[in-house]
Amino acid sequence: MKPIARPVYLNLFRIHLPLAGWVSILHRVSGALLFVGLPLGVWALSVSLAGEAGFRRMADGVTHPLVRLLLLLLVWAFVHHFFAGLRHLALDVHWGVSLHRARQTSIAVLLATGLVTLLAAWRLFA
Repeated sequence: MKPIARPVYLNLFRIHLPLAGWVSILHRVSGALLFVGLPLGVWALSVSLAGEAGFRRMADGVTHPLVRLLLLLLVWAFVHHFFAGLRHLALDVHWGVSLHRARQTSIAVLLATGLVTLLAAWRLFA
């Protein structure tokens, strides 16, 4: 029996994931971002609630464009994690497990996430 030649490395750029796979991976990424951003949000809330000077400090900090981009990233993470989590819960009760429905719900998650993120960006930067 001749041994099968195995690849030396895994080329991640040649792997083509289905849309549901991308939604699942982005769900994990958004959860990690939320986990990292939670202490920052708690800190900002505690500073802003400490007094008028702290509130003014946080209000002035939000005017910086990089802080607004960070907030927009956290909004995207929360919205995507929320919608993808609802999709995963629906899959847990065997709703939308067919290939057609899985594609539809993946597209719905990405469209809803994009729409809400665009609305948040419009509100943050307008």
